[in-house]
Amino acid sequence: MRRLRAALLGIAGVVLLGVLWEAYKAFAPAGGVVVNGLTILPRTSDAAMPHLSTMLQRALDPVSSAPGSSPLWVAVLQASAFTLTVAAVGWLVGVVVGLLIATIMQRFRTAESALLPWVVLSQTVPLIAIAPLVKRWGAFVHLGAFDWQDWMSVALIASYLAFFPVSIGALRGFSSPEQAHLDLMRAYGAGWWRTYLRLRVPASVPYLLPALRLAAANAVIGTVVAEVSIGLSGGVGRMIIEFSQSGSSDPAKQWAPIFGAVLVGLVAAAVVVLIGVALSKYRRNEVST
Repeated sequence: MRRLRAALLGIAGVVLLGVLWEAYKAFAPAGGVVVNGLTILPRTSDAAMPHLSTMLQRALDPVSSAPGSSPLWVAVLQASAFTLTVAAVGWLVGVVVGLLIATIMQRFRTAESALLPWVVLSQTVPLIAIAPLVKRWGAFVHLGAFDWQDWMSVALIASYLAFFPVSIGALRGFSSPEQAHLDLMRAYGAGWWRTYLRLRVPASVPYLLPALRLAAANAVIGTVVAEVSIGLSGGVGRMIIEFSQSGSSDPAKQWAPIFGAVLVGLVAAAVVVLIGVALSKYRRNEVST
């Protein structure tokens, strides 16, 4: 019943958002709400805020007037699947790197003092600034028949955003066992590695699951932004830019890939929920990151 209630509340939230959208469009001025010459609320013209029914109808129509053009919703789903795949690769790499860094910091206190400030500072670098650099560096990677692809640069940027919450959450989780439990493992003659696997890793689950959710969201955001910065075609990030060029003549079209990006985020969050279900016996009191 608790899960059903959560699902119903989620659906109700989506419906409420749609009602607010249509209510604002119906009653707000076409030029938006302007105070002292400053626009504080968006315009409600059809070019800026199409009706939800118009967006739905446009999603069912072909992408373009070219013969054999597929429906818009099909193209968006294909682009969303591509973005989701790249984000998943980046998320997996970020999780592995984050767990490795957290393990090293927990094992060696000197490493924690040395690495933790750099882990925090890494997130202050603007993503849009490093994306072109990653693409340029990737162009010089040649290992035999292996050539670096642009989607790998996007996945690398996604992992760059994903590893941070995992490393911080895992470090808190690995350090969470009480001293009495650690003394008991020491009394049994368990070494650091066995204590890590049997005590620290299970104890980190309530801290790690929120970090995994945040990492999944960061990976999706990083993938979409990197697709735009690098110019990688095939994903919803590039599709948003391409469709926005025809925003004045076909305003409902540009909203389709935005909903596709939302769908990618929901699927990523759902995957983490399934991971949480699989680890339910370790989820005593989930702790936010």
